Amino acid sequence: MSTITIAFLTILGLSLSGFLLGAGRASRLRTTSGQHLHSLPSQHAAFVALWIVLPALLILIMWLLFQESMVQRFVLAAMPDSITAGLDQAQRDLLLSEIVNVNAGRIFQEPRPEVTEAARHYGALTETANWALVGVVAASCLAALAWAWTRINPQFRARNGVERILSGLMIMCSLIAILTTVGIVLSLLFEAFRFFQRVPLTEFFFGLRWEPQIAIRADQTAGYGAFGAVPVFTGTLLISAIALAVAIPIGLFSAVYLVEYANDRVRNIVKPIMELLAGIPTVVYGFFAVLIVSPAVVGGGGVIGVDVAPTSALVAGAVMGIMIIPFISSMSDDALTAVPRSLRDGSYAMGATKGETITKVLLPAALPGIVGGILLAASRAIGETMIVVMAAGLIANLSLNPLEGVTTVTVQIVSLLIGDTEFDNPKTLAAFALGLVLFLITLGLNIIALRVVQKYREQYD
Repeated sequence: MSTITIAFLTILGLSLSGFLLGAGRASRLRTTSGQHLHSLPSQHAAFVALWIVLPALLILIMWLLFQESMVQRFVLAAMPDSITAGLDQAQRDLLLSEIVNVNAGRIFQEPRPEVTEAARHYGALTETANWALVGVVAASCLAALAWAWTRINPQFRARNGVERILSGLMIMCSLIAILTTVGIVLSLLFEAFRFFQRVPLTEFFFGLRWEPQIAIRADQTAGYGAFGAVPVFTGTLLISAIALAVAIPIGLFSAVYLVEYANDRVRNIVKPIMELLAGIPTVVYGFFAVLIVSPAVVGGGGVIGVDVAPTSALVAGAVMGIMIIPFISSMSDDALTAVPRSLRDGSYAMGATKGETITKVLLPAALPGIVGGILLAASRAIGETMIVVMAAGLIANLSLNPLEGVTTVTVQIVSLLIGDTEFDNPKTLAAFALGLVLFLITLGLNIIALRVVQKYREQYD
């Protein structure tokens, strides 16, 4: 059992003990003193447990964040100057990596004696730091238990204290989510700005050739590269459009059938089966595209005299469309089911048929939910990578012909960030520029969908 697990178990055990002790003390106070406690015993117990858990977890997280860097600093400081003198940051990192590997037993060649000694020192310091963590966490829990224990009395407002702590936790979680989003956007903007310092905006947004095969080291030989992103975005939109063209009618019509025409028995069988499609791994869809759909499309094209590439946008888009059907059908089903019965009854009372009721009453009333499902499916289609890699290829081909191979933004991002890459090279920085544009596109889709939802929600609520 690792020391981190022991620390977690210590926090869990002491917090549980604190909960039971707090509840017992509050119950005894109410019984022996005969006074009415401001808060329930369970609220006193929760107050004690929260005061034990939260500071200890904060200490644990901060300790784990800084332990490794502090241990490495002590190890380097203890090494002879003949080993560490004159090393730049990269050489220090390499030396530390060698020490860590030797300590872990990952030895590829006989290490220097100084490195072996440093590895032993590193292991001893790490062991000491881990057990010190357990001790500090236990001491923190006991101190918090003692402090919270003394707070338990008939006048103490434990319920208010618990509510303040939980409110603070919720605010902290919201801040973490917001700061994470801001951090992601800023990192994209910063790296994309570095890319556009090297590649003109006009070339990226209007260039028709995407060949980022430039040298990433001075000793390599490669072309000059081209960063025209039009073929990449064209491929993304083409595959996404094919996927939505497959998924929207199938998903929407299946939802209408299940809500308005199918009996309960059929609905209980068909709906779970359709939702299973959302749980299939994308790599399985890729195999399905390569082994089943692609040969069928190529063979069908040969029968009617049409040349179809083995990797084509049509195959990738069609399989991707099958994958996103549950997103549209499930949300459309929920939206149609949530339409008030009074709207249906009113339509039938006016003499409308079932078809007229569906098209002129139910679908407009459920439009916000349907649009939400389509938006979710579109976002999934734009961000899908595995199926495109296996079924559409990697070549950035500027074409609207669905029978030819194309590529997408996410595939190019993955291919740019794999391998011997440096983050000050246009080839790798291009991935952030692509990511920034992809983020802006999905943000625009969200804004449009939000406007549609707001408009029709006001109309039918």
